[in-house]
Amino acid sequence: MQYADQINSMVVIDSPLRDRAPEEARLRDHKHTQYRTRGEILARFTAVPSQEVILPYLREHIAAESIRETGHGWVWKFDAAIFGGELLDPTPDDQDSLETMLARMRCRLGYVRCERGLVPAEMAERIRSILQLRGPFVELAEAGHHPMLDQPLPLVATLRTLLEFWSIT
Repeated sequence: MQYADQINSMVVIDSPLRDRAPEEARLRDHKHTQYRTRGEILARFTAVPSQEVILPYLREHIAAESIRETGHGWVWKFDAAIFGGELLDPTPDDQDSLETMLARMRCRLGYVRCERGLVPAEMAERIRSILQLRGPFVELAEAGHHPMLDQPLPLVATLRTLLEFWSIT
């Protein structure tokens, strides 16, 4: 909302309306676990939130880029402050706030729901209803919450199609 004049188009990928990240409470107070070896920490890598399918070459690359060596071993490059703020249950006003925010946004909006992601069918219909004619609502088949990890080519094809469509309209 702060930079609305600078944003032409936006794509939201598998983001629930009001739900907080499933791992937020656990990761918010996360303390860095030290691992003795690079191999030990790489073996522990998992997506957050977890998902069943991660293409091996993507898993290896992301895991290798997600760690750093300290004087005492290896740790994850993770900032628990990303979950800053109070852990509050959604209130009835949250839904109204989202609808108000979407109504005030002037940019084009696209939404990608992942079939095996975090957004249940009922919530997907609510999002589709909120967006109405503001932009496309795309269902990405067989994709988990992190489609770049299990369905990168369909995700790229979807994004390219949206960008091409938006470039000519």
